[in-house]
Amino acid sequence: MAQVVVKVNGRDFALSCPDGQEGRIRRLAQYVDAKTAEFAKSLGQVGEARLILLTALVIADELSDANEALEQERNRPHGGGAPTGGGGAADAAAASGIKSLAERIESIAARIETP
Repeated sequence: MAQVVVKVNGRDFALSCPDGQEGRIRRLAQYVDAKTAEFAKSLGQVGEARLILLTALVIADELSDANEALEQERNRPHGGGAPTGGGGAADAAAASGIKSLAERIESIAARIETP
């Protein structure tokens, strides 16, 4: 297991992650930090836990929207005309990718070590 330190809302968090995933974890943390900064700017420092919870809820909402869009696309009848660029295999791969992303986010959240 690799160790990586990420900064969110001006605070360092030490995380464990699978070897080779350090860059990905840093990118995800930068995304979370940017979202948190948006809320801190508009709401002020209302407490770290509230800011991070709000950020998590917004990111979960984005993921939910992506899942709903995927489900709608899967259920949309595809006519006999031109290829849609997707298909069963592509839809399954997209669903698998979204599920994998959700599992990674949950795993990261579970690994956050608080000092």
